Amino acid sequence: MQELIDAVGVGDRRALARAITLVESTRRDHRAEAAQLLDGVLARTGGAVRVGISGPPGVGKSTFIEALGAHLTGAGHRLAVLAVDPSSSRTGGSILGDKTRMETLARDAHAFIRPSPSGGELGGVARRTREAMLLCEAAGFDVVLVETVGVGQSELAVADLVDLFVLLASPSGGDDLQGIKRGIMELADLVVVTKADGDLANAARHAAADLQRAIHLLRPKYDGLATETLLVSSPKGEGIAEVWARVTSAHEHLAATGQLDRLRAGQARAWLWDELRAGLTERFREDPAVTPELASLEAAVATGEVAPTAAAQQLLDRFTRP
Repeated sequence: MQELIDAVGVGDRRALARAITLVESTRRDHRAEAAQLLDGVLARTGGAVRVGISGPPGVGKSTFIEALGAHLTGAGHRLAVLAVDPSSSRTGGSILGDKTRMETLARDAHAFIRPSPSGGELGGVARRTREAMLLCEAAGFDVVLVETVGVGQSELAVADLVDLFVLLASPSGGDDLQGIKRGIMELADLVVVTKADGDLANAARHAAADLQRAIHLLRPKYDGLATETLLVSSPKGEGIAEVWARVTSAHEHLAATGQLDRLRAGQARAWLWDELRAGLTERFREDPAVTPELASLEAAVATGEVAPTAAAQQLLDRFTRP
C-alpha cells in the first residue's frame, strides 16, 4: 500500500488508475484498503481548483471540456477530468464513452480522463468521485473537472464536491432554464451559453441576456461574487479563455475571503455523513439479527399487510437490540 501511495504521489498515471479502481470497488476488503490509501495521500490533497460542469444532454459538455482542457494544458496546468457516465437502471452497465468524445484531450500528456459509471447515484455523480478527486490532486493535477450526467433536481450532489459549478446552456435553452430549472441556476457560479457561432450566434446572445436577467433575481450564492453569463464557441475556442479567467478570479475571491475553507470544511462533514449512512445501511442488511426478518417484512409491506413505518421500526429494534 505504501508503494501505491508513493507512486500516486509522484504522478504515476498507472498507479493513479489502479488507485481509483481500488476506491471504486465495493468489496469489503478493498474498502478497508481504500481507506488506508486515502489517509496516506490526504496531506498531498487540497491544492487543485475543483470545478463541476453540467448541462442538459446535447449542450456540448464534452466539446466544451476538450476546448477548455486544451487551453489549460497549453497554459501549463495539469488537468484531471472525472467524467461520470449514466448507468443503466436495469443492467447497471454504462457506455463510458468520454475518452472517445474527447480524443484530442485523451492524448494530451498533461491531461488525465477517467470515465466512471454513475451507478444510479443521484446527481449523476459516482459515489466514489470524491475519492477519485483527492487521488488526482495527490498525483499533482492542479485542476479537476467533474462532468456530471446532466441536469436534475439532485444536482446538489455536485455542489458538495466542487469549489465552483459551471452550468452549460444551449442557445434555445434559456426559457427552459428560467421556467423549470431555478434550483439548478441557484447553484451556478457561472452560466455558459454554448454554440455561440454561425446561425446560432444571435440566438445565443438572446439566451445569454435572458439568463442574466433571470440570475439577477436570485440571491447570490457567495458573498461578493455575482453569477455571470458568458458565450462560447467550443469548436472555435472562442470565449474559453474568458471562462477560465472568470473561474480563476472567483476561486481567488473565495480563497481570499475564507469562504473556500468554510465550503470545503462543510463538504468534508457532508462526506462523513454520507459514508456513515452508506456504511450503516450495508451493516444493517448484513446483520444476523435483521436478515431473517428482512425479506418477510419487505414482502408484507409490498402486499399492504404491514405499514412501512411499522416494519422499519421492527427491523431497527432488532438491529439495535443488545
